[in-house]
Amino acid sequence: MTNIVEVQGLQKKFGKVQALKDVTFSVAAGEVVGFIGPNGAGKSTTIRILLGIIKRDAGNAKIFGKDVWKDSLEIHQRVSYVPGDVTLWGNLTGGEIIDLFMKLHGGGDQKKRDELIRRFELDPKKKAKGYSKGNRQKVGLIAALSVDSDLYIFDEPTSGLDPLMEQVFQEEVEKIKDSGKSILLSSHILSEVERLADKIVIIRQGKIVETGTLDELRHLTRSTITLATEGDVAEIATVNGVYDFKQKGNQATFAADHQHINAILVKATELGVKKLEAVPPTLEDLFMRHYKG
Repeated sequence: MTNIVEVQGLQKKFGKVQALKDVTFSVAAGEVVGFIGPNGAGKSTTIRILLGIIKRDAGNAKIFGKDVWKDSLEIHQRVSYVPGDVTLWGNLTGGEIIDLFMKLHGGGDQKKRDELIRRFELDPKKKAKGYSKGNRQKVGLIAALSVDSDLYIFDEPTSGLDPLMEQVFQEEVEKIKDSGKSILLSSHILSEVERLADKIVIIRQGKIVETGTLDELRHLTRSTITLATEGDVAEIATVNGVYDFKQKGNQATFAADHQHINAILVKATELGVKKLEAVPPTLEDLFMRHYKG
């Protein structure tokens, strides 16, 4: 699979602060990559380097096989970008700004624009200075989604949107994904990333600490198991790989390491299984594993 974005050993320093220490990841053609980490981890700095807004100190960064700094103008013709706080021209209407952004990008789909204005419930005749933060985000999203790009970069795109509008955004991202386009999505809404992303990249203190599909990363965290048995369920607590065992009557809830699931099931079968539920770790569990404490 061809890589649309390739980042290798990226470093960036602001004065004495080392914002990026070692950032390496890729975005393949037709792939949605969830880029997650708390404030100050280096997400926006990485994205600004990819957009050619700031210059890296070390490492390599390419989009479409071209250098993000030297070839930024050429790259931008094929990229749509929405930041977490969209700044607009106050005396222009939302519709005028969307049209301007589309024209700067080289065109766009007028029918798609009108449909998105309706779906995002935006008043395009209102001047931007009267818009709330959520409505400013809608303008940026509508403009970005109305043009045909090969790569979409979203940096906290649903910041300020209500849950209904978040849902509209997620549905539009799924359409882009189905059309074979690539997306780099940075978001604090982990359920959003979990729903949309093919691959997760977790950044911590300027370094990538985990990369992989959600299924690949789930082996790093324990599943939660609820078990009821005919025999004494307390015996399960003695099996290797069982943690945080809590018993109520003959039902127990506990965390289990994936490599010990088979031994746990063998023991459960010996006791006579009446009920068994296993819930895999969520993206939030994986995220907290890296950030707790």
